[in-house]
Amino acid sequence: MSAQTKTRRLTAPDIAARKGGDPIVSLTSYHAHTAAIADPFVDFLLVGDSLGMVMHGMENTLGVTLDLMIVHGRAVMRGARRALVVVDMPFGSYEESPSQAFANAARVLKETGCGAVKLEGGRRMGETIRYLVERGIPVMAHIGLTPQSVNVMGGFKTQGRSKDQWRAIEDDALTVAEAGAFAVVLEAMAEPLAARITGTIAVPTIGIGASVNCDGQILVMEDMLGLSPRVPRFVKRFGDVGGAIEQAIEAYAREVRERAFPAASHTYDMKE
Repeated sequence: MSAQTKTRRLTAPDIAARKGGDPIVSLTSYHAHTAAIADPFVDFLLVGDSLGMVMHGMENTLGVTLDLMIVHGRAVMRGARRALVVVDMPFGSYEESPSQAFANAARVLKETGCGAVKLEGGRRMGETIRYLVERGIPVMAHIGLTPQSVNVMGGFKTQGRSKDQWRAIEDDALTVAEAGAFAVVLEAMAEPLAARITGTIAVPTIGIGASVNCDGQILVMEDMLGLSPRVPRFVKRFGDVGGAIEQAIEAYAREVRERAFPAASHTYDMKE
């Protein structure tokens, strides 16, 4: 009897080692079945707090709770076998202090089994990132447009359009990298600045609406599949899953209304 080979799951150090190498492929995922479909093709799956908007109809990510992230994190871990799974720390779960961040991040790792957490913020989060990494929690950083700060930023705006902004954003990138983040998400960032940061810091950059020269790219899965009604301008749709679902439901409804639906084949034989 041959022993079944167990699939090795990628880790944060595996992603960090890809700096300057083959591009890192990633997507968001919020459920077990999409995680299973994406798993063979991606290097990491992000259980993003964007699930508040994509899955739960919220206006922004601010209403997402730690419990909600854990529920979806567990689901993705059930579906993924190979990809590193990273879970977002939601608004209010890490900003107060490094110790608060550690308690909540440790809970996420314990209760989901994921391999890393992601948190937003640059220089202000340097101490917290270092605190978490020193205590065994891999951290992915996130700078540029940080959706949890949407009220402070005044909306979802591209960062670094003016060169006057570059120094502060570059300092953010250097700070989180030096603090121990294994990768840095650059969101909605002017392409020349994102390319410059990618060439400067020692850990991989993951672009979303940033430079093609980043070490990797990430998209919200529902956006690229054509499931989201509104998507950022930088998103390329690779499918029309929403349209396919609409057509299937329309066909089903038509058959039911016309009494053409083969109901008998979908009922239980009570004699059994």
